[in-house]
Amino acid sequence: MLWTATGVAVIGFLVALEIAARHYGLPGPITNQAQEVIFGPRSGPLLYGGLALMMVVLTWRQRLIALGTAIGIDAVFCLVRLVVDARPNFGNGALWVILGCAVIAVTRRTGRERALLLKGVGLGLLLVAGHKTGDTWLLITSKTRPAVLDPYVATADHALGNPSWVVGRMVEATGPVGAHTLHIVYGQLPLAAAIFGLYQLRNVAVERRFPRHHLVRTFLVIGLLGPAIYMLFPVVGPVFAYGTGAFGTGGQQWAIADLWPHTPPPIALHSISFDEITPRNCMPSLHTAWATSLFIHSRKGPRVLRYTGTFWLIATLTATLGFGYHYGADLIAGVVFALTIEAAMRAIARGWDRQATQLVAYGTAVFAALLVSYRYLPLEMAKHPGVFGPVLLLAMASVVYGYVRTTKLWEPKAAPVQQPELQPEPA
Repeated sequence: MLWTATGVAVIGFLVALEIAARHYGLPGPITNQAQEVIFGPRSGPLLYGGLALMMVVLTWRQRLIALGTAIGIDAVFCLVRLVVDARPNFGNGALWVILGCAVIAVTRRTGRERALLLKGVGLGLLLVAGHKTGDTWLLITSKTRPAVLDPYVATADHALGNPSWVVGRMVEATGPVGAHTLHIVYGQLPLAAAIFGLYQLRNVAVERRFPRHHLVRTFLVIGLLGPAIYMLFPVVGPVFAYGTGAFGTGGQQWAIADLWPHTPPPIALHSISFDEITPRNCMPSLHTAWATSLFIHSRKGPRVLRYTGTFWLIATLTATLGFGYHYGADLIAGVVFALTIEAAMRAIARGWDRQATQLVAYGTAVFAALLVSYRYLPLEMAKHPGVFGPVLLLAMASVVYGYVRTTKLWEPKAAPVQQPELQPEPA
């Protein structure tokens, strides 16, 4: 019943976004996904990540057949595109195999096996659909929010020492090598989530069931709820609002001035009009939220995954600031947002209790307080950075502490080892 209700809700949400996109004369997530059955996909690695997630329900023999079929189909598509002088994108084969498994589940499977295969198909398609949905959400924010609140957040960011300007100069000093590396990490975050999810779901084929909680669930919920905050607090980011940018991007004629990353922004409290192209996708930083959830779920893995999760978090935070995509205030809000959603998802999986309710309520309250302070107290924050800077960091740290303390209580207690009783020696 839960999976059915979730499926119906997701389909309804995608249809609503499709209608909204059509209202602005552009294709929505359903159309974009359907086009990739034939036309060149925008993200081949993401489609193969979705295929990998789907294959967790298959046996090793079935996985080899599915992967070989996907590669073979892609090879045919690439040959045809070379003949017609089109760009040789890949990924169609992965989508074909996912859809083919859905057909097999309906026509050739029954009972629990059908449900399990359909869950795998749904998980793979959700990873891809989540990316398409995000693109449509960004379009809607740019079309429906003509004014942005960047001066408010930039002013509030004085309390944190304008970290985007500081890290922007650092990344600029590393040259093209550092920038290219960070671009790869920043752009392939969904693929990293798929890899971490594969580790957590590695036993599904043997146990014939999914674990109650895993990274992909949190990842998708963050992407679903985050854009709603974009609509409430539209912000484009320092590289767009305050300059052309060190890497050839920026708001250009829409920017307030060419200040980023060498000149700190002025203290000003007013909204500004912006173009109908740039997404208003700063508050909160969803890349920070996703990287935080990735870090959290990597803690239970082997050493290589723990190191990778730590690296991905640090590199993502560096990229979000260093490329001028986010302010420091966005990152603090993103961490609180991620921990609150992660706590709620864990509570749903294990059952709500008093500690879960208190943690989620507290995280929600802190997140709301951050948004209100950025909007209505930025001038005071800029005038008293020695007070408000530590307060912002302590607010985030309190949510981190609450999450760690509460989730430790949820961990199963190890049974004490019974010590053998000493027997008296015979006289």
